[in-house]
Amino acid sequence: MKRIGTAVTAATAALLLAQAPAATAAGTTGWTAPSCTRVTGDGSVTFTTDEGRTLAPTTGTLHTTGYTHGLVALDTPNVLLATHNTQLLRSADAGCSWTPLATLGTGTTRLAAAPGGRAYAWQVGGGYLARIDGTTVTRLTAPTANITGLGTDRAHPGHLRLADHAGQLFDSTDGGVTWTRTGRPAFPAGSSVYSVAFDPADVRHAVAGAMVRGGAVTTDGGTTWTAAKGLTAKGDKANLFSSAVSPADPSVVYGLGIDLDEAAPGSSSEGRHLYRSADGGRTFVKIVDDSAEIKLTNGTLLAPSPVDADVLHFVFGTYFQNYGTDLFRLDARTGRVTKTHNAYDGISAIAFNPARPQVMYLGADEVRVD
Repeated sequence: MKRIGTAVTAATAALLLAQAPAATAAGTTGWTAPSCTRVTGDGSVTFTTDEGRTLAPTTGTLHTTGYTHGLVALDTPNVLLATHNTQLLRSADAGCSWTPLATLGTGTTRLAAAPGGRAYAWQVGGGYLARIDGTTVTRLTAPTANITGLGTDRAHPGHLRLADHAGQLFDSTDGGVTWTRTGRPAFPAGSSVYSVAFDPADVRHAVAGAMVRGGAVTTDGGTTWTAAKGLTAKGDKANLFSSAVSPADPSVVYGLGIDLDEAAPGSSSEGRHLYRSADGGRTFVKIVDDSAEIKLTNGTLLAPSPVDADVLHFVFGTYFQNYGTDLFRLDARTGRVTKTHNAYDGISAIAFNPARPQVMYLGADEVRVD
């Protein structure tokens, strides 16, 4: 019930969509902005046209604990996919209505879009993997029981790569049916890898993040890895929890981590920062510190703008004391961070309309504590 009170009214939503500018992204043939003023579905996905100041209301309201971890726009016009708990949801009208498509084998599934209307569903820290072609879901056998990242090839629908808990990459050219180990692990044996982020324009380019060892980057599919610099000011110990390569410029990479030399309890930021790299992940600089006004967590969602490499959207949300969710926007040109707020317990996924990137789709969470 608490959702609708903070959502935009139907009249305001219609006005915002009518004022939306023309398409600014490439490769968007057939895509349109949502024509609705209310999203029909279970309440797990909504959209905003003004970076979160107003949200489209939903016909359904989330009543039980659930997380929307996966959310992608496909190259099939106006088709999006989302995962809420174990449910795979589909929209064929630019996000105006959502219907269940299938039940997946895990409740922590991410999604990666691929060419030809295809997508892959994969489990963070687990082995679940599936290919989605239109409305058909095919279970696949992953080459690892602990997936830390998955990337797809824009030029070849059957080509994808994934990474395991050691930062070892695996390559498939037949849509995930068979796999080949490629290159070497990103870090020495025994390292604990948090995540591996792939460049959406080039699966040979990936950035890995690990406990204590910080980050590493490859541009040749894992044949060689280069240790990232700049994550720590004094030494070489840092945690890089996650990273995201800008779809607008692959030389720009955003990261979330902790400088362990600054991580003493009671310090102003406890060492937690957002970082930015301008050389593909080889060198990072701190751009935002954790603070009372800008709260960063180890799992902060990073969503770079698809059309502006200097813009990053990120999220802080919690059910505690019914706080809700802050949706932040960083302009790296000026260092300015702005914030909007909504009543959802969290936002676990963000996608952008390919033709109208100012339309942001948000995957909502509900946390209930009895």
